[in-house]
Amino acid sequence: MKEIILVKYGEIALKGLNKSTFEDMLQKNIKRRLKKLGTFEFYRRQSTIYITPPEGADIDEVINRLQKIFGISAIQRCAVFPKDFRVIAENAPEYLREALEGARTFKVESKRSDKAFPMKTPEIQEELGAVILDAFPNIGVDVHEPD
Repeated sequence: MKEIILVKYGEIALKGLNKSTFEDMLQKNIKRRLKKLGTFEFYRRQSTIYITPPEGADIDEVINRLQKIFGISAIQRCAVFPKDFRVIAENAPEYLREALEGARTFKVESKRSDKAFPMKTPEIQEELGAVILDAFPNIGVDVHEPD
């Protein structure tokens, strides 16, 4: 399973005409921080930097280094799956197993970057939530304040 890291940035995205300058600076800072960990691939879309780590990279160490960079508002570890809900549903419980260990509640949030995907966002959230609930029967759903 291929993992990538999504980096969200806050206020620099509000700078208007200078936005790309600030985004370039942030990406340069990220590259500098990660340089000793290998060769990473980067691309930007919709105020998010997508980072593809090299094979065998220590993702936890990558995230640790990213957390120390000014301008980053959120870091998300993600798995890449084909655009097939069946494949996503089959793999999600195993991918989430460690993250949900010890949790009492969870919430599924989705955002379709490809609006041609056959399911609508609420439908994805509902059906994937049901799959996760079946796989982890001791965990409940809390859409307001999940663990």
